[in-house]
Order: sequence, then C-alpha cells, then structure tokens
Amino acid sequence: QVQLVESGGGSVQAGGSLRLSCAASRFTGNCMGWFRLAPGKEREGVAVIQTGGSTTYYADSVKGRFTISRDNAKNTVYLQMNSLKPEDTAKYYCAAGNTWCAGIWYESSYKYWGQGTQVTVSS
Repeated sequence: QVQLVESGGGSVQAGGSLRLSCAASRFTGNCMGWFRLAPGKEREGVAVIQTGGSTTYYADSVKGRFTISRDNAKNTVYLQMNSLKPEDTAKYYCAAGNTWCAGIWYESSYKYWGQGTQVTVSS
C-alpha cells in the first residue's frame, strides 16, 4: 500500500504564494497530480506531471500561476502556487498511481490519494 503525505497548506491573502508538497512512500508510476475540492463543488484536477518531469498539464484556471514539479529520488511532487485568488480556496489532494497517464483529469484514473491539505485565500 502506498501512502501519500501532503504538507504546505495554509492561509494567505490574495496575491500571495504557497508551496504544497506530497511525499509518496514509494514510486507510484508515471503520473502524479493535484486535485482540489472547494465547498459546494466537485473535486477538480489542478495539475499533473509525468515521471520525467518535462511533461505537465494544467487546468485553465491555474495556468500561468501554478507550477507542478517532482523529485523522483524523493518520490515527491510539488505544487508552487503564485498569485493566489480567493477562488483557489479548497482542500488540495495529491493523487498518484496513474501508470499510463490515461484520463489524467479523472479521479478514477488514480489508485492512491492523500488526506488533503487546506488552502485558504482571503481577499
């Protein structure tokens, strides 16, 4: 069983930055990503990265503001979030175990999930 441990959430004012980390207990396959769940909304994909790190995918709502990266030696994926907006407020979840990087925006494509870390952005 793989464990994913997220850290780095918190409260910031609009325009601020946060960096989330997700450490996996072992290598989990090709694609890892971040999803978020805001009150009253469905969980949505935010960013996904392939093993090599050179291929990344972003939701339109975060392009140009968020950057996903990974350190394969540490089995860790990061999400650097800049220019945060109140609408970014959500619980952010790390996802892993998408071996073939198929259906990257679908929750069912990922085998493993972290417990989530809260991000709150005030105006």
